[in-house]
Amino acid sequence: MHIFAILKKPVITEKATDMQDQGKYTFEVAPKATKLQIKEAVEKAFDVRVVKVNTMNVHQKRKRFGPRVTRQRSIKKAIVTVAPGNTITIFEGV
Repeated sequence: MHIFAILKKPVITEKATDMQDQGKYTFEVAPKATKLQIKEAVEKAFDVRVVKVNTMNVHQKRKRFGPRVTRQRSIKKAIVTVAPGNTITIFEGV
């Protein structure tokens, strides 16, 4: 898989922003991506050394719009821990 087919977009939430102080960054990734593929993609894309990758599947939720009930899409998230001293600048306000 190509780097940008694995890493879809960064997850920007309050919790994800707080984890950046610990060197942890959160990405939405392809559903079939493995931890090793995610590690290689982050290392190539951002030129950092990845220490650990945690993944989780976020299942779809129901949402009501008036009488109609729809579902949000399911996603896979990865929390990537980088080596001390490395940072990913895409998350920083430049």
